Amino acid sequence: MYLFFLAFASLKNRLFTVILTVMAIALSVCLLLAVERIRTEAKNSFASTISGTDLVVGARSGSVNLLLYSVFRIGNATNNIRWSSYQEISQLPQVKWAIPISLGDSHKGYRVLATNQDYFKYYQYGHKQQLHLTQGKVFDDVFDVVLGSEVAKALNYKMGDKIVLAHGVSSISLVKHNDKPFKVVGIIAQTGTPVDRTLHINLAGMEAIHIDWQNGIPPTKGHSISPDNVRGLDLKPQQITAFLLGLKSKIATFSVQRKINDYSQEPLMAILPGVALQELWGLMGVAEKALFVVSLFVVLTGLIGMLTSILTSLNERRREMAILRSVGAKPWQITFLIVLEALLLGFTGIVLGLIILYLGILICQTYLQAQYGLYLPLSLPSYYEWSLLAGILLASVIIGLIPAWRAYCQSLTDGLSIKM
Repeated sequence: MYLFFLAFASLKNRLFTVILTVMAIALSVCLLLAVERIRTEAKNSFASTISGTDLVVGARSGSVNLLLYSVFRIGNATNNIRWSSYQEISQLPQVKWAIPISLGDSHKGYRVLATNQDYFKYYQYGHKQQLHLTQGKVFDDVFDVVLGSEVAKALNYKMGDKIVLAHGVSSISLVKHNDKPFKVVGIIAQTGTPVDRTLHINLAGMEAIHIDWQNGIPPTKGHSISPDNVRGLDLKPQQITAFLLGLKSKIATFSVQRKINDYSQEPLMAILPGVALQELWGLMGVAEKALFVVSLFVVLTGLIGMLTSILTSLNERRREMAILRSVGAKPWQITFLIVLEALLLGFTGIVLGLIILYLGILICQTYLQAQYGLYLPLSLPSYYEWSLLAGILLASVIIGLIPAWRAYCQSLTDGLSIKM
């Protein structure tokens, strides 16, 4: 125990250098754990975006591309699919429910999704959680819109507000549907998924704002159809972007998928969301590993800083070692003293790193969830994180053996010829 107090007193005597060394280790530990936690939670967030959906159907392209634009609202579809195809497939005996999705418009950088009321009845996220509204109701009229929680909060929209949609998905659009504004009738509770960053309208609403367009060109002045007149027209969609399928039995998944992939009326593709997510995560695996390796090198740099600090102090402490030898300290006790100092530095750096990490999560938690839909919980370290911390502590001890061996050699020499 007296060696512990001696190591503590020695570190206290070099307080400024010790603080810098501990800070370097703490920041590197914080970075390593932050990377690991963001990686884990990002993976969980991606996986929890969709639940209970057996197949995602869209135009034939790539499975990852289909998953990105239909579920995560990232990118664009290569082609649309016919409404008649959707109706035929949704009426297959194995299909329990089907949710049509139509994309293409936006509002101040947020994507607009046109669908029907089955979206609010069957769409699930997380652990089979259904959507529910914190205010208002599901759209009913052609020009009703239901907002995701982030859209309502960021743009400060309230019930009854009027919203003008823009053509296209760019954050800055020169073509807007000014003649047909939508009315906010509902706000969805926060889900931590892309639903929060989406405006939901009726499929008829999507048809209504484009019904007087000619070959992708908006109507000229005096030729647009007013909202009241639009309501009296046939607003059944001719095309949609994709649709989600829920089946009556999981056993039928592959047979329905094969039937859709072989659909003769038009080229379609059906994907399993779980398989496509694994494929997507596999593509991101290289960047994920590279980031982890970089953070490991940062930890190594912090430990080398600790080694440099102890080695630099050894020459200044030769008299201290000589005095210890003169009062009967054995070489192994000198060695243990230096290793103990390295262990204390590593342990203090780890504790401080955890404190910085949790303070950072506490400060940034709301912002990350609002801006990126990434929820970082204030939970205890996982088993894997504990193993990383144990590895850092073990590395501190191993690196501490280098100056300890040198101090051992010096203490033998100085013990035989004490220089005062």
